[in-house]
Amino acid sequence: MTKSKVLLLHGAWHNGSCWMEVQKLLKEKGYESEALTLPGNGVNDDKNVSYDDYVQYVSEEINKQDKPVIVVGHSSAGHILQMAIPKAKENVEKTIFNNAWLLPNGKSQFDFVPDEVKDGMRMMAKESGNGAIPIDISFVKGMLATEASDERIQELMSILVTQPLVIMETKINATDFNQLNIPQVLLYCTLDKSVEPGAFLNMFKAQGDNPVVEIECDHEGLFTDPKVYTDGLIRCIEA
Repeated sequence: MTKSKVLLLHGAWHNGSCWMEVQKLLKEKGYESEALTLPGNGVNDDKNVSYDDYVQYVSEEINKQDKPVIVVGHSSAGHILQMAIPKAKENVEKTIFNNAWLLPNGKSQFDFVPDEVKDGMRMMAKESGNGAIPIDISFVKGMLATEASDERIQELMSILVTQPLVIMETKINATDFNQLNIPQVLLYCTLDKSVEPGAFLNMFKAQGDNPVVEIECDHEGLFTDPKVYTDGLIRCIEA
């Protein structure tokens, strides 16, 4: 039986290179994969992008696949997929959300972020001169890659990029996504400290009674513990 292709979508500050080790492990198990990089998140990309640019890019990448694919969304990719998948629904076999921001209709990611955090990010984006939020190592160590060694954190910092603010501020229209009947699975990293305990699980459960696969990883499990992460991802694929 031919295995489905896996399309991997990163979250804020990331790009397709963050999936490199996961892709190697998927290939060893016979899975073809492709890692996307959102407009503005390539190493030398212009940061002047819109949320519609994200949605158009992702939906086009899904639609150009030869057959339906399994789409994986990490973190902020969750709400981008909520907007993009309805435009490519015929080519999506299953969606796997990994500690992803799944938003209610009419809400943005910043609607669920403390004022002091979003005010700080807005100020940094303004000071950057290009509307993009820099990535701070203390944020990575304290909230994202909390289980990683200093060496591994430095490796992660070397590939992260500044993030266009628009990904945080845009309110989404979740109506079309909520009407879809595409299978969903949550790959839930239980050691995630980037949000309050259970927040990502509750966002996913609000979508309905769908399967959850738990793994002991931090928010950056795809990079900091790729073997455990990929084992869990394959369980989601086969669920």
